[in-house]
Amino acid sequence: MNKRRLIAALIAFVLTIVVTGMWSAATIVREGDPDANAIEDSGSSAGAADQKKGGNKVVKVLTAPFKAFGKLFGHKGDRIERMTEKDTEKFASVGVSRVDDARTVDAKKLVSTTAKEHLAAGREYLMSGRLNEAVTELSTAASLDPKLTEAHNLLGVAYDRKGLAERAQDSYKRAINVEPEDPETLNNLGFSFYQNGNYRAAVDRLKRAARLAPTDERILNNLGLALCRLGKFDEAYRSFARAAGPLTGNVNMARMLERFGREDDAIKYYEAARQIDPNNTFALRRLADLYDRVGKPVESQSARTALSSLASGASAVSFEK
Repeated sequence: MNKRRLIAALIAFVLTIVVTGMWSAATIVREGDPDANAIEDSGSSAGAADQKKGGNKVVKVLTAPFKAFGKLFGHKGDRIERMTEKDTEKFASVGVSRVDDARTVDAKKLVSTTAKEHLAAGREYLMSGRLNEAVTELSTAASLDPKLTEAHNLLGVAYDRKGLAERAQDSYKRAINVEPEDPETLNNLGFSFYQNGNYRAAVDRLKRAARLAPTDERILNNLGLALCRLGKFDEAYRSFARAAGPLTGNVNMARMLERFGREDDAIKYYEAARQIDPNNTFALRRLADLYDRVGKPVESQSARTALSSLASGASAVSFEK
């Protein structure tokens, strides 16, 4: 009997941790740049090219309770500690000895192959969030083959994600020195400048990237973010609209203006989105809230009525099915 009670208590305890962990995973501070996160919520791509921050959200929700359980007993799990400048000294460069031996068969090709192997390993570590290992492998690849632009570029992404902006920007610049017209690296350098408040430098690099890749959604959205921070809202809207069309462009502009506390201007862009798609529930919800904030209860109620009508229509369709 005592054994059964012990098992029941343990199960209840674990379930409590699971529920708490799942709630925490969904509500605690979100990783990544807040501006980029804001427009990503509308389905837009932003940030460093092809390197998603934060990983699989579903996996995070499911694993959060078990991480919490481990912490209760002092276990840190696989959490990565934030790397300092001191930590990175050992990653800054990896010495490569040149072998001038006539018996060495195709030494240059061997070095190149090895560099690519380290690049592949570094890319995998970066994608899985193992940043220290990624820095080690990518530093090795870049040292073995200084003209391997992808190694420098991804090393910059890894440093950026560790909060080491200067090292990240140095890595991006090395990649650009080898390949000046690579839009992905220019995007990553521009976004790094943007994250660290150097908006003019960000716009310069992102405009160059956009000229090289005029239909790249991520680049255009990053450019829109940087232009917003410079107060160039009309130009920012054009960039957002080029990225994903006028509807999303208006929504993204409105979201940014909300972040700046410019409710009246945000309303104009949400209303423009509503004109394009009268059934856009996101725009209607934001309009209902913003009209309340600026003291326009009639307009707020109108937006809420439109939302209710949409909800009723959806329920009727569902019932008929």
